[in-house]
Amino acid sequence: MTAPLTGVTILDLTHVLAGPFASQSLMDLGARVIKVERPGTGDDTRAFPPFVDGESAYFATINAGKQSIALDLKAEGDRAIFDRLLARADVILENYRPGVMERMGYGWTDLHQRFPGLIYGAVSGFGHTGPEAGKPAYDMVVQARGGVMSITGEEGGPPVRVGASIGDVVAGMFLAQGILAALYDRARTGLGRKVDIAMLDAQLAIQEHAIAITAATGVPPGRTGARHPTITPFATYRAADGFFVIAAGNDAMFRQLCDLFALPLADDPRFATNAARCENHALLKRLLEAVTLGNTVDHWTAAMAKAGLPTARVQDMAQALRDPQLLARNMVLPIAGAPQMLAPGNPIKISGLDEPDHRPPAPRLDQDRQAILDWLDAT
Repeated sequence: MTAPLTGVTILDLTHVLAGPFASQSLMDLGARVIKVERPGTGDDTRAFPPFVDGESAYFATINAGKQSIALDLKAEGDRAIFDRLLARADVILENYRPGVMERMGYGWTDLHQRFPGLIYGAVSGFGHTGPEAGKPAYDMVVQARGGVMSITGEEGGPPVRVGASIGDVVAGMFLAQGILAALYDRARTGLGRKVDIAMLDAQLAIQEHAIAITAATGVPPGRTGARHPTITPFATYRAADGFFVIAAGNDAMFRQLCDLFALPLADDPRFATNAARCENHALLKRLLEAVTLGNTVDHWTAAMAKAGLPTARVQDMAQALRDPQLLARNMVLPIAGAPQMLAPGNPIKISGLDEPDHRPPAPRLDQDRQAILDWLDAT
């Protein structure tokens, strides 16, 4: 069986993270990604540390297996090459500020007239509409403005950026989802669509409980650390040698947890319902930790797993990269030619889609120019 997106060609003008994350996801599903980069410097992340043999490990993790051609879209000769690529492509991705592509003659309206079947995917800080469409943004900006930072961090502490770049990554996920929908629609209509993703929009879209609480009560939730604001116990807990997670998502699980810990709390009116437990979460945590501090993380995670209760050790990234479940699902892959570099595997598991045991190397800047030109000349 072939990969689902075999035969789909993507021209990827994006740089840094949101756009490259989207094109990497699409490439994992079989698309051919031609990365169109600035001559001389290329994608900004080529200069991001750490480096292995002079190559950025950061760049390699989100650009493995793509092709690279360097084109100056203000130069007549390179524009001619780009026009030929546009005629062959199924999708173009860009993450410039709104208006930049239009000034170069490559905006959605122009391209849709010239290439009606071409799908146009754009990701930017604030989107292509609205009063602030032209403003610049980075991951931290949209985490702050979208409300995510207001609910991240310890109670009473300052707002904290989420450790992963979810402003970029979530926008990249939505961009890939939009491109897939546009490809499906084109199969029926023959026409491409514009997919316009704003990083700020994406941040709001992922906050299910914060929106519900604010809309229903008129009071926005604050920072609660690792604790879930509407489910208890659902947080990190101290053991004798570290932290682990207790996630008792309903009353039945809480009763099982009380039995395991030999605590007579399940029928206590302060803890008998989830609403009561949320009201008394601080007291409940002290009672639970009076037990959990008496043994190790390994002891409690094993005991809870045996009882069928959701739990996990709080792992650092080195531990996560050795996790047998992740390894069994090919989620930690070496990059060919640089085994000390690791990249995440494809989290989308589809029957008939091969599971590789490595990632191909990321391209050097302009590495594939001749191969791409030969491909254009062959048709």
